[in-house]
Amino acid sequence: MQKTTLTKLQRLIPIHFLSTIQYIHACLLSHWILRWGSRPIALTTAPVMVFSPHQDDETFGCGGMIARKRQQAIRVGVVFLTDGRGSHGLEPNIQNQVMQIRQQESLQALEILGVPQTEIKFLNREDGSLLDLNISQKRQLISEIVTLLRDYQPGEVYVPHFKDCHRDHEATYSLVKQAIAESGISVELFQYPIWIFWRAPLFILLKLRDIAPAYRLSVAQVQSQKKQAIAAYSSQISTLPRGFIKRFLQAEEIFFKTKY
Repeated sequence: MQKTTLTKLQRLIPIHFLSTIQYIHACLLSHWILRWGSRPIALTTAPVMVFSPHQDDETFGCGGMIARKRQQAIRVGVVFLTDGRGSHGLEPNIQNQVMQIRQQESLQALEILGVPQTEIKFLNREDGSLLDLNISQKRQLISEIVTLLRDYQPGEVYVPHFKDCHRDHEATYSLVKQAIAESGISVELFQYPIWIFWRAPLFILLKLRDIAPAYRLSVAQVQSQKKQAIAAYSSQISTLPRGFIKRFLQAEEIFFKTKY
């Protein structure tokens, strides 16, 4: 089934019923991955760069990993690709307010996780635009990411899943992967899931090969810290589907390793 067909189906299903189905699907899939479809992974001492399309994705997807790394004084850099303006509609004045609020929320959340402001970069592309960049704009953005990678020299890079069912998320994966290839540095590339379990029905849009190889990282010791960091994004929490946040409060985080 193509995405367009799925979208038509979604319009025919009452929103509360669809949300319930998505919640059940996300719970079952994440439970299966955590219990049977993944391998445990140990925290390394490698410095990390997390690329986040919007302010909050980094905390939802990687907040536990970030907090554990920072507990051991391991360097963590976070790069936000867009300004996050699109979460509350299209009215310009509201968008300007949202941009400022989300930036402040991200600084607060990352402070809770232990990341200093000097390690946080805002590239400020327009929210929702990453897949529509023209050739020149795309080259400029990739060039900026290449510079950051070369300056930072991370051992691990984290990006959203390549099938994360959001235009900016999937574009972030592609842009960063291309930048890594051009940078000439050697890194391990991990994908973190945000929307994929919620929006991509298994065996329809999502294939088993898309969620392999999967790894699980224990974040039990920093669960409360991650929960506080998520709560810092108060402007976003009310806009998310019911039950969506619950998956990100578990004792383990899920990552997928990109094969080169």
